[in-house]
Amino acid sequence: MEVVIYTDGGSRGNPGEAGIGIVIQDVEGNTLKEISQYIGNQTNNVAEYKALSRGLEAALDMGATGVKCYLDSELVTKQIKGEYKVKNEGMITMYNMVMPLVKKFSKFHIEHVRREHNKKADALANKAMDEK
Repeated sequence: MEVVIYTDGGSRGNPGEAGIGIVIQDVEGNTLKEISQYIGNQTNNVAEYKALSRGLEAALDMGATGVKCYLDSELVTKQIKGEYKVKNEGMITMYNMVMPLVKKFSKFHIEHVRREHNKKADALANKAMDEK
């Protein structure tokens, strides 16, 4: 089974109160799962990585073997693709948390999208921060 994952992580203050939002859809665009979770005091980049990680974990739990991931963090997207080196020590930890999950899928694609194409995941991340 292949799924499409939209993720967003946000932080109010950077670092500050942070939340993640995830939407998992089938390839036809039907929503299979939504996740909105408060993750405490984090930076925006950590929140973006945690959203991706949680989305990949949820997809694996659903039995997905292939994923297409869309996120509005250009930094995280390019680090996962290997286009940017991961230099920050905190980001290395996050990168090392995500990559073993990536390798569990027979098909993996990640793409940066503009914020307006990631509205639902953004709304779920904001909801988590609002309801902390």
